[in-house]
Amino acid sequence: MKITVALIDKLIRLREGETLPASQLKGEWVEELVRDGVLISTSHKSRRTLHAPHADALCKALSSIDERFANMDLLREVLLSENTSRSEQASASGNSKLVVVRSCSGFPVNSYEPILCMLNGSEFIVNPQEGSFVFVADWRVFNIPEDVIVFGIENMENFRMIRQQRELFEQTIGSHRLLFVSRYPQSTDLRSWLQTIPNRYIHFGDFDLAGISIFLTEFHVHLGDRSSFLIPQDIEARLAKGSIERYNDQYVKFRNLTSDIKEIRALIDLINNYHRCYDQEGYISN
Repeated sequence: MKITVALIDKLIRLREGETLPASQLKGEWVEELVRDGVLISTSHKSRRTLHAPHADALCKALSSIDERFANMDLLREVLLSENTSRSEQASASGNSKLVVVRSCSGFPVNSYEPILCMLNGSEFIVNPQEGSFVFVADWRVFNIPEDVIVFGIENMENFRMIRQQRELFEQTIGSHRLLFVSRYPQSTDLRSWLQTIPNRYIHFGDFDLAGISIFLTEFHVHLGDRSSFLIPQDIEARLAKGSIERYNDQYVKFRNLTSDIKEIRALIDLINNYHRCYDQEGYISN
């Protein structure tokens, strides 16, 4: 059963002695309450209504169906709140899972040189030691200098090993301060943050139809012209020896993929001409 504010409101009305049209409450669990006498079903010509003769019996029966019904007023309050944490739920009810709450919002950031940022109004230097990265949880209050280019990296191995790809980045886009970000764990937090800042965004993903589709549908459509897809100078040579199997696996789903962006359209043509894909991990220098 899906527990919603609307459902809770109906159950609270029954608890308070009101009568509801039977059409507003449906499901096997409702029929079970009727069979047990917890709810009384009354016919009025073509209409049926439900009411609960004893509020205590209703509350007890609902709690046995789902423990979240034990405190319907609290549950309603939690459902209406967008920011209720698990700790707050547990403190109020003993159950930290009254409703689904993401305990780990945010995204990882990395850099191979110190970048002075602001987090919650205080200075925050992003400068992880090699072999580590930083996770920004309070991303809504995370601000970076406007001249920094945000570099989104799809695969975690590439994200962890940015220093082994520095030559690629500098050859492709020149000497700029770069803040590397990852959308792991999968969520829209990174994209939402990118929409609040003016910085240029470069996407570094696999060189296949699926990777290009991710950029176009999940980033470029929201960020517009300040977003671009990293295309290395030697990508054609690498595609020539890429994976035929990966291309074949993706072809049916993405065979009609195209773009108004000239560079991306040329990359799509290369992939289709060679019938091959190339994974971004191949650019990690040993």
